[in-house]
Order: sequence, then C-alpha cells, then structure tokens
Amino acid sequence: MSALAIEVSDVRCVFGSQTVLSEVSLRVAAGETVAIVGESGCGKSVTMKVMMQLLRPTSGRLKWFGRDVETLSTVERQQQRLRLGYLFQGAALFDSLTIYENVAFGMRQTGEQDEQNIHNTVLERLDEVGLSSEIVMKRPSEISGGMQKRVGLARALALSPDVMFYDEPTTGLDPVNSRRIDELIHSVQQSRGVTGIIVTHDLRTVQRVADRIVMLYPRQKLPDGVQQIIFDGSLAQLAASSDERVREYIGDELETKTAQEAEVERRQTLLKSA
Repeated sequence: MSALAIEVSDVRCVFGSQTVLSEVSLRVAAGETVAIVGESGCGKSVTMKVMMQLLRPTSGRLKWFGRDVETLSTVERQQQRLRLGYLFQGAALFDSLTIYENVAFGMRQTGEQDEQNIHNTVLERLDEVGLSSEIVMKRPSEISGGMQKRVGLARALALSPDVMFYDEPTTGLDPVNSRRIDELIHSVQQSRGVTGIIVTHDLRTVQRVADRIVMLYPRQKLPDGVQQIIFDGSLAQLAASSDERVREYIGDELETKTAQEAEVERRQTLLKSA
C-alpha cells in the first residue's frame, strides 16, 4: 500500500446539540484522488475542514503524512500545512489585487523574495492551468468565473503542494468550464502525483477524476452505532451498489458506466481539448 497522505481516525464533531460527524475514519493514500460525496448536511465539508485542521474535531485523531498533527510543534505544523493546497468553492481571489499578485500571494506570504523566481512561477502556473500571460494585470472582476477558478488553482499550485483539496470545484460553472476544471484536476494528479481530495455534488466530476469514492450519510438519519460512511470504493462498485441510500443518491446516472468506460471517456475528452 502507498504511504498515507491524510488519515482521520474516529473523528467526532458536535456543534451545540447537533452531532455532524460520528466516529468517521478515512485514509487517503499518497497520489490518490478521492471524491467525498453525499447529500447536503452529511458532513462532507466538515470532514474536509478537519482534514486541513481548519476545524478541530470534538474527538478523534488527524495525521498528515504519517505524523499525528497534535504532536507537531507550531513551526512543524506550519511547515506541514504548506504541503496542503486548497481550491475554494468561489475561487476566493482578492478583488483588489491583479491576477499576477493573486497567484504570487502565497509565495510572498511564505517569505519568497526572489522576484524573478516569483515572476517565472506565476507565468508557469498560469500556463499550466491554460491561461495566457495577457491576463496578469487584470482584476478578478475582469475575467470569467471559469477563469477565476483556474487562477485559484494556479495560486494553490504555486506553492507545489503534495495534497490538493477541492471544495465543490465545478459549482456554478457551465459544462465546458466544468470539464476544463475536471481535466485540470486529473492533469495535476497525473503530472505531479498530487493527492486529491474533492468534495462535490457533481457526479460527472466523480466519473472523470476520482480513483475512489467515499459517501457519507447524515448522522441524524442513522441509528446509534451505524457507520456514517455508507460507501467506500471504486466507480464501478458505486454504480453496482445495491444499497438503497446509495441508489437514491446516484439515480441511474452511473448504472451503465463502468470505471473502464469512464476512463476511456476521460481520455477522449482530454484528447479533444488538447
């Protein structure tokens, strides 16, 4: 088995009187792309925030690259956190900064002072996500939503993360831009070996990029002692699942599509867009 990039064990999250996550355990191997799916309110985003330690769980353990996060010193935790990249649902670009300064932001914040290196990295990362250097002096409001998402990805990649977290990466995008973002996620994994963790409602994204799918079910709909992760497996296994809760979520969208067929479709899409 590959080394583990992220591991959560027996995680429980309680907000007031509401239990959102209960005894959730999940391991993500280095280089793997995992899609976390499930209906609204099942705890997908909370799980991602726990994995990034943006949210401390009520109980449970978190490991980054085999190390218990709670045992790390402040300096070590900051260093390890730089190995994690994040693509926000709304891109979350700084409106007052140019595209160039947005992509350079993380590098400057982490102490990079070599302006030539910053310049080269910004242009390389924009090129990697399919954007021209002609947009560098524009503001986020002057480019499309799809382009903003790609700039957000370029900003994250500028720090060369080992793990990328994607929060609803295709929400609000048209089919063309959705495919483009999916292709970029797949390309980043293939070319860099970056581990991907995706929270999404978009089953097309799941089909195009995921090596593995994890489905959560709302805790309040489950009796005590029942696992909150109701599915953990491949696309083909998801399509063939007989669990009524899984079938209700996916409908008939995956019934005729095996993992092999999805991979063929993905490759054809990439060739057409090349």
